[in-house]
Amino acid sequence: MKTIILGLALLAITTGCVSVPKYGMKTTSDKLTDFTKLKTYASTTGWLSYYPEIDRQIMQAVDRELAALGFTKVPASEPCDALATYASILRRDVDVHSKQSPETRLRREYPVATLVIMLLEPQHRSELFKVKADIPLALEPGKLAPQIDASVAQMFSKYPTRKSGHQP
Repeated sequence: MKTIILGLALLAITTGCVSVPKYGMKTTSDKLTDFTKLKTYASTTGWLSYYPEIDRQIMQAVDRELAALGFTKVPASEPCDALATYASILRRDVDVHSKQSPETRLRREYPVATLVIMLLEPQHRSELFKVKADIPLALEPGKLAPQIDASVAQMFSKYPTRKSGHQP
């Protein structure tokens, strides 16, 4: 009986290790900032993607979410309340517990993007709001743009002036 219980416990432990990694989101915001007073922003460059079309889609989604929060975009040459920027990194996560393919001897891989969106204080560029998300990607044509829109919307649902649980 002890052998069966020990075997089931080991099976439960190893089964948990084989699952796909969990991806999440982390948000930080400056505790001294009154976010209700931020009304204008300008875009500034960050770590751009290798793909100009993806950059355009991310910035359009950020602009849309900031507009929904009541922000007005101004040219970079004009004074503003915040600077909006982002960084994106693409990677492949490997399931080290999956079986190797007999042909390639490789293990199962998952394309993942790390997206960081920040609002910075314009003069000193200190972080006012930062959200970082690891997003498993769907690389099929036509699925990436809606995934970017949904991910950026979910990221901005954590903005300090948003009511809890609000999804745009």
